[in-house]
Amino acid sequence: MVRRSPLQTRKTLQSPRNTSFERALLEEGKEFIAGIDEVGRGSLAGPVVAASCILPPDETFPGLNDSKLLTPEKREELFDLITKKALAWAIGSVDSLEIDSINILQASLKAMQLSVKALSLQPKALLIDGQYPIQTALPQQTIPFGDSLSPSIAAASILAKVTRDRWMCEYEKEYPLFRFSRHKGYGTERHLEEIKMHGPTPIHRMTFRGVVPR
Repeated sequence: MVRRSPLQTRKTLQSPRNTSFERALLEEGKEFIAGIDEVGRGSLAGPVVAASCILPPDETFPGLNDSKLLTPEKREELFDLITKKALAWAIGSVDSLEIDSINILQASLKAMQLSVKALSLQPKALLIDGQYPIQTALPQQTIPFGDSLSPSIAAASILAKVTRDRWMCEYEKEYPLFRFSRHKGYGTERHLEEIKMHGPTPIHRMTFRGVVPR
């Protein structure tokens, strides 16, 4: 079963743990609800990373919101809190070679699917950021702008973002001519200049505009 929500404008998440999305599923008896989100779709280098997260039904996380609306310091703080208190969480990723092979949309959906499969606790339902469902027999609901509307998805967005950012910082040690710790592989002016000067690395996405001259 796939349930889609209507398109909603992005707003700051100011709700407690059980928003209307989680509450409706809990009232149906679906106790374990996994929020799912991914990061890195628009990056020119590195993997696309997804996270699944099942939060405790009655727990609140002060400051929880879409990871893009938080400072790096707040993301790190919430990452530690979420990983400590979540009933289950897991990461899935797809590297640049596979992204080039299957395209970024399919890679993003695969990363989400892998994160769900890696959960130590079987969810009863999924809340997925965006408009595309994943391949699964579990009930799922896609929510545009879900990372700013659902605490479960917001938590997943933080887990995915912090994890990927840490990985990109490690890549800088391997490829010191690229400031991956700063731009995280996205197409900033500095990153484009680095590619122009030094050429792409093995973690660059060769099918992406800006990596190889067209």
